[in-house]
Amino acid sequence: MSESHDPRRPDEEHVRPSGAGDTTVEALGALTEALEKVERARGQLYGFHQLTGGADLTLDRAVELLRMGGHPEQADLVQREILGRNVIPGCWTFQVVEAYDDTYYRPFVAVEERVRQELVGGRRHLFEAEMKEARRTHGHPHHTARP
Repeated sequence: MSESHDPRRPDEEHVRPSGAGDTTVEALGALTEALEKVERARGQLYGFHQLTGGADLTLDRAVELLRMGGHPEQADLVQREILGRNVIPGCWTFQVVEAYDDTYYRPFVAVEERVRQELVGGRRHLFEAEMKEARRTHGHPHHTARP
């Protein structure tokens, strides 16, 4: 059995290429960890977008009920001052999401990928793969090198 197909060893995609030192692998691990945090921030931004949009749509019902309850002035106030309001000057939440994606998220993803390509041939999660190899119990059925 060739080493590249040995299920007891990590696949080539998760083995550091020759010439990649410990500091490089650690740096790439930190860069990827930072990107993972940005991914989470982006998810929370989408949550903000959906929750704020949902709240705005719920205001239709609040305005309707205020009118039905005999409170036209308060219904007008909610409709005029809050319904459809910008969340920051000139922007609804979809515009905030688009600006984040265009200005920060997409460039971050591109730079992280470029650095990995240039330093380790695009391999992902080398730091974690080496941690897995160091921590797993070799020969244990639930500590295998590969899926």
